[in-house]
Amino acid sequence: MSTRDPSSRRDGYLPIDRYGIVGDTRTAALVGCDGSVDWLCWPRFDAPSVFGRILDAGRGGHFQIAPVADGLAARGSQLYWPDTNVLVTRFLSSDGVAEVTDFMPVGDATTMGAEEQCLVRRVEAVRGTIRFRAVCEPAFDYARADHGTEIVDGGAVFQGPGLALGLAADRELRRTDRGVESEFTLEEGEQTVFVLRGAEADRGCGPCLTPMAAESAFTETVAYWRRWLAGCTYRGRWREVVNRSALVLKLLTYGPTGAIIAAPTTSLPETVGGGRNWDYRYAWLRDAAFTVYGFLRIGFTDEAARFMDWIDARSHEPCGDSPLQLVYGIDGRHDLDEQALDHLEGYRGSRPVRIGNGAAGQLQLDTYGELLDAVYLYNKHGAPISYELWVHLREALDWLVDNWQRPDEGIWEVRGGRRHFTYSKLMSWVAFDRGLRLADKRSFPAPRDRWLETRDRIYEEVMERAWDEGLGAFVQAYGTDTLDAASLIMPLVFFLSPNDPRMLSTLDAINRPVARGGLLAGGLVYRYAPGDGDGLDGLEGTFNMCSFWLVEALTRAGRLEEARLTFERMLSYSSPLGLYAEETGPGGEALGNYPQAFTHLALISAAFNLDRALDGHRRGAG
Repeated sequence: MSTRDPSSRRDGYLPIDRYGIVGDTRTAALVGCDGSVDWLCWPRFDAPSVFGRILDAGRGGHFQIAPVADGLAARGSQLYWPDTNVLVTRFLSSDGVAEVTDFMPVGDATTMGAEEQCLVRRVEAVRGTIRFRAVCEPAFDYARADHGTEIVDGGAVFQGPGLALGLAADRELRRTDRGVESEFTLEEGEQTVFVLRGAEADRGCGPCLTPMAAESAFTETVAYWRRWLAGCTYRGRWREVVNRSALVLKLLTYGPTGAIIAAPTTSLPETVGGGRNWDYRYAWLRDAAFTVYGFLRIGFTDEAARFMDWIDARSHEPCGDSPLQLVYGIDGRHDLDEQALDHLEGYRGSRPVRIGNGAAGQLQLDTYGELLDAVYLYNKHGAPISYELWVHLREALDWLVDNWQRPDEGIWEVRGGRRHFTYSKLMSWVAFDRGLRLADKRSFPAPRDRWLETRDRIYEEVMERAWDEGLGAFVQAYGTDTLDAASLIMPLVFFLSPNDPRMLSTLDAINRPVARGGLLAGGLVYRYAPGDGDGLDGLEGTFNMCSFWLVEALTRAGRLEEARLTFERMLSYSSPLGLYAEETGPGGEALGNYPQAFTHLALISAAFNLDRALDGHRRGAG
């Protein structure tokens, strides 16, 4: 058995799942279990990084605070303060116990000033006498820009092009080649605080916090998160993991606009050393619509309402030849020009590092189904939508009537050419089905006959052209013999009964090991067969969201013990903090951007439906 400390670095990098996340619903920082902030974009999710060591161990920039032990190296582990997004990194060493508590004040944490955005790092010797070393070496603009470092009264100021950061500290700072460092000793029970914030010219680094003020900011931040989480209506099994997923989704919501990002990182690889590296710091309509569903399921209607406002604003904006773009900037911008940052080596050598996302220019027809489903659910469980929003949704559906037969790039955003993807047709059916339901529920004016005819035509086409009799399953695209885990969503959106013979046969086909033609590996699900041509080089891991979709499909088919086993197996693949990346690698490692909204919302939905089914089964047995 390996004795390597999980908080140690391999080739300069931590495992992806050895990071915690803190944030303020404007930006987020990834903090490693060795006390290093290795990813932070300032002042918002999609701004250039100021710490990016997770993408280049040598030049990416970082801010680390950790003990310097005389004996054995300190072992780092992490935990969240219960029911919050306040992160504690705890170090155990021969000298005693140390803790670094990281948080970004949010909500009513007025100690920091109503408009101030900052990262607070509180350092404490819990037991023993601990010697610490702090190193803050930013790398502005994804390490493309040089910066100046000035030691000032009470800390330091880092001046980059168009951005300055202040580091306030009550410890002496010394200049390094790239920033500053400090070594200091704390006796048992002593604390010190570092505060990183935006700086203004000639204003210095801003005030540091006394231990008492830091405690106040900590208490108010804890109170904010606990008040927010108290709105969760979920009371079933696995409540702790559902709560953690909800807290992650809230962190990935951009407060000023209500947009929901797919993940706070870019270019964490789907295979280490491979090129499947994408920028997820934007708002996909698909991801956000599913997230709204997750929020509504557990009582967070305010977040759903904010997203509806954001969608309403987008619906007024032209997007070329289609009513909506599939992915936007968090401020609603359309231009997400994709480019490679060739000067960065990528996580453990995984090139290229990309910013922007070329998928913004793709055609993905399924987006309309996910959007209409979210609007329908919000109208049902949240608040009635406005007539103005309905008019724009109606225009989108009228466009889809004339365009649903086009090939597209599909939900998985393939880069091997457009095809007639089954999932895209399925979700086009959902779009018309939910549009008709909304029109009838609210008595909205609509071309019902035209929509109904199109809806039924799509249904019959999918049943005829997407079904492979020899395979005994629905296929990924017309004319192929490739399975696709996206087919698992058919009963979830009420396209098919969960016990329809074709659905059960498809479920069985997907639920076979890869070696036997299925999509399963160790109980986890690939989104499609490994190595299937998608226009991209290299392989990828199992897709965590699809594993939770399998749980739901099994649940709805009444295979509850199998569903529960699959669900609880998936829980064992989370990070020590209960966080999920996009994928799970062949060695059980986290792969892809982290943490990922899609995975956490799928967990919420799977837990909700499985818990309800288990309760119903128990009542029936009684």
